[in-house]
Amino acid sequence: MVNNGIAGVFLYIMNELFRDIENIDTFRQRPLAFRMRPKAIDEFIGQRHLVSPGQKLRRMMDSGRMFSLIFYGPSGCGKSALANVIAGTIDAKIEKINAVNSNVKEIREIIDRAKYLLNKSRRTILIIDEIHRFNRIQQDSLLPDVEEGNIVLIGITTENPFYFISGPLLSRASVFRFNPLTDEEIKMILHNAVKSEDRGVGYRKIEIVPESVEMIVRASGGDARHALNILELAAMTAGTGNGMIVIGPELIDKCIGERKFVYDRAGDMHYNTISAFIKSMRGSDPDAAVYYLARMITSGEDPRFIARRIAICASEDVGNADPQALLLANAALNAVEYIGMPEAMIILSQAAIYVSCAPKSNSSCLAVNKAMKFVEESGDPGIPEHLTKAGADSYIYPHDHKYGYVRQRYMNTDEIFYSPRSRGHEKYMKKYLDFIKRSDVIKNDKQH
Repeated sequence: MVNNGIAGVFLYIMNELFRDIENIDTFRQRPLAFRMRPKAIDEFIGQRHLVSPGQKLRRMMDSGRMFSLIFYGPSGCGKSALANVIAGTIDAKIEKINAVNSNVKEIREIIDRAKYLLNKSRRTILIIDEIHRFNRIQQDSLLPDVEEGNIVLIGITTENPFYFISGPLLSRASVFRFNPLTDEEIKMILHNAVKSEDRGVGYRKIEIVPESVEMIVRASGGDARHALNILELAAMTAGTGNGMIVIGPELIDKCIGERKFVYDRAGDMHYNTISAFIKSMRGSDPDAAVYYLARMITSGEDPRFIARRIAICASEDVGNADPQALLLANAALNAVEYIGMPEAMIILSQAAIYVSCAPKSNSSCLAVNKAMKFVEESGDPGIPEHLTKAGADSYIYPHDHKYGYVRQRYMNTDEIFYSPRSRGHEKYMKKYLDFIKRSDVIKNDKQH
């Protein structure tokens, strides 16, 4: 263990000594996103809700003491970059592993080295990329040493940690959510990369026109790494010359290639996109609904899953304001099953647009939820006797009366569960219910 610790310290010192004197030509062979990583907090762009003065994470950094952290958010928003900045801030040894190809044995070796260095008054930060890939045993192997402070853990993940990280490990770490970078933040990162001669592409003497910058920003989707990859490809293929090389929209369009959509059918983007799709239909915005539908189709989402969500929305959010919506959604579900893609996307579009444009009422959903709660809390109040077989003789047949309605008790409570809206078809249902319940109209007289 001691030998491993000494070897770790030696390698760390050697890396620090030679990191800044790497041959410039070799350094420029590294990806632009790697070269442009911030070295200090003042260079870090984005996530102001985390790193602005006074924020919790910034206060940790300024104090010189660091606790274990979990960073989660979409790709290219600065999670790994900030982890490296933090490690440099507290002057700790950095150990990095990727959960995809690491195991418990490697973790134990790192922890042994960390314990040795801690005895020499040097802390170790263990950065685990894609920590959600660790199974429960691997996560549990970190618990004692995180709790004892033998290592400072910075776990990085694109997935929601509350779904993928064990509760005991989460309780020993502070969780911080990272947001996609804004357009202005992406532009700042691109500007820095274009101007920097030692770390960026400034040595190429390029000029990028504003329209080209806008194209990169739109294509990046808030992902700085993707934006820098496009810029680097454009800079490397822009040709050579003694004067300034201008990067125009035509070249950027070729470098962008197929547009990038972040979508993981088992992850957050899957749930976020379907959530936005449903809320757009509920909010009566057919344009937004079709946009999210197109994103899901482009990303390879199962069309049957989309059709099922449309059917649920047709009942939950449209309901009896337009009963036709559920019929159309159910027909779409059946048609998608039998027809398949790509033609099924037209059927999905029709159904999504219809549900979006239909009048909305959630009265049916509220009614059954209220009834379920009443049943759970009130037990069984029984059934009125005239509705049972034993009381059949006292039951009054509604069709024998004018308007097909007669007053009689149908449950042993005065609770009202269904309150129809005054929208769409449901307003006629409400009008009818109000009409038959008026005492001056219904007198239980039989029709003649």
